[in-house]
Amino acid sequence: MSLIELIAGVEAHEATLTVFNADPAVTEELREYFADRNVRIVDDQTASGPKEFAVLARDGEFVTAVTVDDLLPDPEGDGATASAGGSDGPEGEGEDDGRVGRPVLDHLDETMFTSYSRDDMVAASREIEDRAWRVGDGELHAGFQTLDVLTGETDTYDLLGEKERLDVHAYAADEGDAPDVEHYTVHVGKTAEIRETWFVAYDGGGYEDAKCALLAEERAPGEFYGFWSYDPETVDYIIDYLTERYGGSEQTDDGGATV
Repeated sequence: MSLIELIAGVEAHEATLTVFNADPAVTEELREYFADRNVRIVDDQTASGPKEFAVLARDGEFVTAVTVDDLLPDPEGDGATASAGGSDGPEGEGEDDGRVGRPVLDHLDETMFTSYSRDDMVAASREIEDRAWRVGDGELHAGFQTLDVLTGETDTYDLLGEKERLDVHAYAADEGDAPDVEHYTVHVGKTAEIRETWFVAYDGGGYEDAKCALLAEERAPGEFYGFWSYDPETVDYIIDYLTERYGGSEQTDDGGATV
């Protein structure tokens, strides 16, 4: 399964949160909180039963049920509670036990996002790079689309590569001049997926909880669609795929085409 197929697979595995017997404004509020999650919010009414409860399902299978009050922010809180996706990157994951939507978020392994700009992607990538820097061990794999883009990140990745126990790999399509590198490995992949995807994946350096990955496809110029994942199996799959597909010599699409 290619990187783009993996994105499509996560997109297709969308969960549904059905909000029962609630005011439409409540459902709309939940849509805002879960805007960057791979979950569709719908509302429904029942002839009997409790008011304002929600059921999470995936692929037609029940996952969990929760009251709406448990999903919404505490009206008497201090305003510090974050939205569903606002602080759930590598730095914030697991740190805010009171975050909005936690009873549902705990069942969602991936954070989907739409229409991320290039600046957003850089900021998101920095989160994973910072985690790899702080742990200082393991493997970091990052895709830059083209050599021109990679050239602009040479100083950052040379610094990361100076970590003695951190093995750093960069991937780019053969467009532009290859940068001079000292402390990390550059893999040139003459394939459509390398040019069209942006990714950063860190294997955690031996810590399962530190594994994280960002994978996105550029579907319009400067606009990206993809997901975060803290699921160890997903992170391992991305890194294993990159190592097997691009770990050796320059790679082309099937049949040798360099599209």
